[in-house]
Amino acid sequence: MSMRGYTVAAIVAMAGLVCPGDRDVWAQNYPTRPVRIVTAEAGGGHDFISRLTARGMTDHLGQQFVVDNRGAASGAIAAETVAKATPDGYTLLLHGAPVWLLPYLRSNVAHDPIRDFAPITWATNSPNVLVVNPSVPVKSVSELIALAKARPGTLNYVASTIGGASHLAAELFKAMATVDIVRVTYKGTGPALSDLIGGHVQLMFGTGGAVTPHVKSGKLRAIAVTSAEPSALMPGLPTVASAGLPGYVSVTISGFMAPSRTPASLVRMLNQEILRVITNPVAKEQLFNSGIEVVASTPERFAETIKSEMARMGKVIKDAGIKSD
Repeated sequence: MSMRGYTVAAIVAMAGLVCPGDRDVWAQNYPTRPVRIVTAEAGGGHDFISRLTARGMTDHLGQQFVVDNRGAASGAIAAETVAKATPDGYTLLLHGAPVWLLPYLRSNVAHDPIRDFAPITWATNSPNVLVVNPSVPVKSVSELIALAKARPGTLNYVASTIGGASHLAAELFKAMATVDIVRVTYKGTGPALSDLIGGHVQLMFGTGGAVTPHVKSGKLRAIAVTSAEPSALMPGLPTVASAGLPGYVSVTISGFMAPSRTPASLVRMLNQEILRVITNPVAKEQLFNSGIEVVASTPERFAETIKSEMARMGKVIKDAGIKSD
């Protein structure tokens, strides 16, 4: 999943952006009215990315881009809203894995992740951090795996949302390491962290923003980061893959999509404009300070990523028998 070596110029070139004349036509005719960016509930990472992008698009294109918060983090309502929208560029979706993994988790999903959307750009990554209570006698991934194998079924991990990033990161770890660690589900990250700090549960794949203050205070011990490569968000911390579980990658992906049948030239124009906003140094710093890394991809790369993640994580969900109905 690494985007190392990509430059914005290369991404723009790979996107096959429209010729200047065609771009001038779009600049004159789009947008002529407000554009909605549909996303999850207010206050989360997707909401933050949406609002930052909306401000930048509004400033540059001279028309209001407004954030429309629809439903919870599962993405079901937001995805259905955009899937049914007119494919004219005036209703966009900013979301992540819940949109393309929900069909594996529920039996009554109204949208098809491939059929109903036109990917615009893989916008950002947010790696998780594997942390343990300091009472757990491990300081590395390999030591954690050895302990879990020696004591099957005795280590508990935190999950605050069934099918969420933290839950799936742990299930992928279980599957790849062939260990038996037990899920304890909480209604929210706050209660989960409280019990982890209190020693009632032993480990968690948490967001950097949630766990970093407790790591710095010594209440939790950080073991590894879940991205493919070391993350500047957690300097000095090895990856899970390099520290004992080769091939392991689990990150929270966020990306922009339009309804299917949106004209390809408009998708490319939107790709260019969104990249202009999120790769701006000021925006990148704001995102970084919130625990979010900018990726910025072509529509084609985002489409490929969605398909590969559906195959990879869909198998984890099926094998673990995870359902959120």
